Amino acid sequence: MLKKRIIPCLDIQNGRTVKGINFEGIRDAGDPIELAKRYVLEGADELVFLDITATIEKRKTLSALVTRIAAEINIPFTVGGGISTLEDAAAMIRAGADKVSINSAAVKRPELLSEIANEFGSQCVVLAIDTKKEGDTWWTYVHGGRTKTDKKTLDWAKEGEKLGAGEILLTSMNSDGTKTGFSLDVTEMVSAAVGIPVIASGGAGSMEHFKDVFTKTEASAGLAASIFHYEEIAIPDLKNYLTNQNIPTRINN
Repeated sequence: MLKKRIIPCLDIQNGRTVKGINFEGIRDAGDPIELAKRYVLEGADELVFLDITATIEKRKTLSALVTRIAAEINIPFTVGGGISTLEDAAAMIRAGADKVSINSAAVKRPELLSEIANEFGSQCVVLAIDTKKEGDTWWTYVHGGRTKTDKKTLDWAKEGEKLGAGEILLTSMNSDGTKTGFSLDVTEMVSAAVGIPVIASGGAGSMEHFKDVFTKTEASAGLAASIFHYEEIAIPDLKNYLTNQNIPTRINN
């Protein structure tokens, strides 16, 4: 089994790390640079930075902040929010991002995934999918979870892979911030259907939730925010727990 990755997520609004529940009720969670430095020391495998209101406010990602964070960390760094052109992606990579996360812009213009993959390689392209279950169907949402699209999540994930995405960041809006566990059904559905890594996001509240997502789905990584920001779970403790559950992770000495 490939080693599973543990990824903290910095949701950024007005230069601060924030966190909400079901994409609403946003509250402050700290300074992003200090959090990033802490996560490197704790042994996080990667870091995700999402400028959560860039698309809504029709502006570009906070590149100066990306540069400052990149200067402080030595782990893979994914940046998303407001990236809508190849030039935007190039600017983020110049600022220090290893990967760019594309969500709303890819739904609006799917060929953007191919353009970035052709320029920088698929390993740099993360297709972020915000998904919500309505009835028996998981649908793709854009604009920070505000707008429903006509794309079924599974179909969009498969299409994104064909277009050049090298990874999928799958966030369950139903579970986001609830700490009731990852949405295992959609995570398994997507991770079993594509040949690229899937990061499970939304709902982590305990170490057991990570065990469940790694044993009951084919997700290659688990992403969380508030449980790490507010030190409810320490990353070294989580990795030790998973190792004891025979789930391999990278253990940092």
